Amino acid sequence: MRAFQVTDFAAPPRITDIVAPIPSKGEILLQIHACGLNFADLLMAKGTYQDTPKPPFTLGMEVCGTVVAQGPGVTSPAIGTRVAVFGGQGGLAEQGVFPADLCRTIPNEMPAEVAAGFQVAYGTSHLALTRRARLCAADTLLVLGAAGGVGLTAVEIGKALGATVIAVARGAEKLAAAKAAGADHLLDSDTDDITAGVKALGGADVVYDPVGGALFTAAMKACNREARVLTIGFASGDVPQIPANILLVKNITVIGFYWGGYLKFDPKALTDSLADLMQMYVDGRLAPHVSHTLPLEQASGALDLLAKRKATGKVVVTP
Repeated sequence: MRAFQVTDFAAPPRITDIVAPIPSKGEILLQIHACGLNFADLLMAKGTYQDTPKPPFTLGMEVCGTVVAQGPGVTSPAIGTRVAVFGGQGGLAEQGVFPADLCRTIPNEMPAEVAAGFQVAYGTSHLALTRRARLCAADTLLVLGAAGGVGLTAVEIGKALGATVIAVARGAEKLAAAKAAGADHLLDSDTDDITAGVKALGGADVVYDPVGGALFTAAMKACNREARVLTIGFASGDVPQIPANILLVKNITVIGFYWGGYLKFDPKALTDSLADLMQMYVDGRLAPHVSHTLPLEQASGALDLLAKRKATGKVVVTP
């Protein structure tokens, strides 16, 4: 079968022909219909992600597919079931083996392209905003990188939870996507003074930051007293240094958040969060945005869309 693999961190990933996998104890074999890409895939291709395996390995952290075989001891999910799974790798291939207990049955109403990019993006924003930041309807939520894969879901979930949402993105097209997701106020990171703009809107009670760099610094200056700042990632490539004196004077809390970490120390938190999100989707409260759907042959181009920030919402590859 075909797989998009990292064979050497010094070389770009490429499509290779490999032996189709066989599920071991506790695993299922999926016929993969769609794989959602994440910024972490770019880091993994370079060997700089915190959970990068040793080459050779197949990229693709989250997938949707149909169960076609079960390993020893597996009775659920049944063969023929459509599931989504965050496997950490192996998604950019025609088939893949994944732990059965990580698979989640998806609603009939949810297309494969949506399901493949749903777990990480929506799961990250939902758990970060509800469990870590304790976002409430009285809060003003500032979302940086608001048109990206996770940023757009933060806008949508923040609005669904009743908060006032300020979206920061680059350019009219990306701001329009944030507006469509429910943002109340829009600021252009290319042309607007972010600190002054947020202050003029009353300041931020919660900051959702997958970008880092200069935007993190600007957001910190616009925080209200007792604000909560969520560090989600560093898409800018610049990990900011936090001025502790500002934390002290304003009683600000900076909160680290890594969605994948819960797989190891509290998987039930993920399960409960995703159950809430699936119900929100079925109820019509969420409208996932997939900006690009590309075949496996164009996996390199799909990653390039993320690297050059040309996508709004999710980029999905369909093996």
